[in-house]
Amino acid sequence: MSTFPNVLFVIADQHNAKVLGHRGHPDVQTPNLDRMAAEGVRFENAVTQNPICTPSRVSFLSGQYCHNHGYYGLSGPNPRGLPNLLGYFRRVGYRTSAVGKIHCPEYWVEDDSDNFHETCGCSIGGRSPAYTAFLRERGKAELEDHGALTEFGPRGRQSMEGRPSPLSFEESQEGWITAETIRFIDETVAQGAPFFAHVSFPRPHQCTSPSEPFWSMYNEASLHLPPNADYEMTHKAPHFKRAADHWRRGEWTLFEPRTFEAGRLRKLHGYFGAVSQVDHAVGLLLEHLRKRGLARNTIVVYTADHGDYAAEHGIMEKAPGICADAITRIPFLWHWPGRFAAGHVATELVEAIDLSSTLCALAGLPLLETSDGRDISHLLRGETGDVRSIAVTEFAWSKSVRKGRWRLVRYPREMFRDDYPEGFGELYDLEKDPWEMHNLYFDPAHRERVLDLERELTDWLITTTRPTTVLPAPVCAGPQVVTRYRNAVNRDNRIRSDRLRELRGRNYL
Repeated sequence: MSTFPNVLFVIADQHNAKVLGHRGHPDVQTPNLDRMAAEGVRFENAVTQNPICTPSRVSFLSGQYCHNHGYYGLSGPNPRGLPNLLGYFRRVGYRTSAVGKIHCPEYWVEDDSDNFHETCGCSIGGRSPAYTAFLRERGKAELEDHGALTEFGPRGRQSMEGRPSPLSFEESQEGWITAETIRFIDETVAQGAPFFAHVSFPRPHQCTSPSEPFWSMYNEASLHLPPNADYEMTHKAPHFKRAADHWRRGEWTLFEPRTFEAGRLRKLHGYFGAVSQVDHAVGLLLEHLRKRGLARNTIVVYTADHGDYAAEHGIMEKAPGICADAITRIPFLWHWPGRFAAGHVATELVEAIDLSSTLCALAGLPLLETSDGRDISHLLRGETGDVRSIAVTEFAWSKSVRKGRWRLVRYPREMFRDDYPEGFGELYDLEKDPWEMHNLYFDPAHRERVLDLERELTDWLITTTRPTTVLPAPVCAGPQVVTRYRNAVNRDNRIRSDRLRELRGRNYL
């Protein structure tokens, strides 16, 4: 029997961190995630590295910032040489599984998985033949509706509209992903090996079409709109205001009444139902671990690749995705009975990349040299202590910076030159303005704070970037280091940025 702990890494797509029962949401029902938080540790200020699926997932699984791994869009070529967590754990004896909406660069996860099923068609080879066959056996293949409300044809693709799914929970992606992961866990335990199971649920990402009974758990007439659903959007980013105007026109609605006011309630109805559907799936996984006596030797992590506006600011999905805390902040729940401080609420700033270093530390493995993440094990033990001074979410042409109660969005001047020739940015006080309705960037009283955060961002970019070569060459050694034509580098042909700290004050640095 293995002495390594098992790992169950669960990621939902587009789960707004406020939409959880234990966060005090007035409507949503998430009893299993609430229990997970009560029995484990929850992070109140967890920040995603990118608000788009693929780059966020690459950061989670590699532990690298986007400006180091280079992915800012969907899919893409294989990141040659860049290790991921599944492969790293597999090489020490774990059996690995990746099931669901994996949505990573080509063959990066597939080649390191003993069990791989992409259920959304977002990876090489399209949707898993096993899931397609499962639906065909039931005569339901044409009714699968995560990507489209099929009755509307092309107009129903990635719709924000809400309606109940014609599929049962067992037939839904969440149901099948859960069943397949349980099968893999049981098979691996029978072989006496530890498992690393990556579970990636497509929901609550649109289409917001939950199965029953999750749709009927909510009534549009009693739903609460977020406090920032309707307000004067003064000093908001031009593309953000254009997005809000688009949604308010209501042209995206498919059901009657085709008004913005009715459509956003249907969106929330479906979104909350989809969150509850994911919650139910997580509950089934946790209950299976308990029944099999595996819970005390299994680290479970629940998170999301990014958030969703969920009608905040009058916007229905996630774009433009770096403008709001609703997108950049993510749920981050850690569960390991007897090992983590039950019920601890960590308020320190942590990032998605910290998953990699922390899982390695908890499993007793050397940290990945290619990871930029920090080990946050002390917070899981109920201790306190800052992990970093700032946390950053990246787009190629903009960055969101969290520092304490403040959040800054930095855009290059030419981004909005026509509207703001002197430059545009965003600054929010999340303590006084948690719903981000008052942009303080242009307030002279906060000019020094803006400059401080911009300096922090510049220093962060400089000190976290991984070069391929530098002069003088840093001293690098160990099993994760290779020599390439007189230079010692990591497997991704880059040098860990921390190594450069030893060279401060030298000529060419």
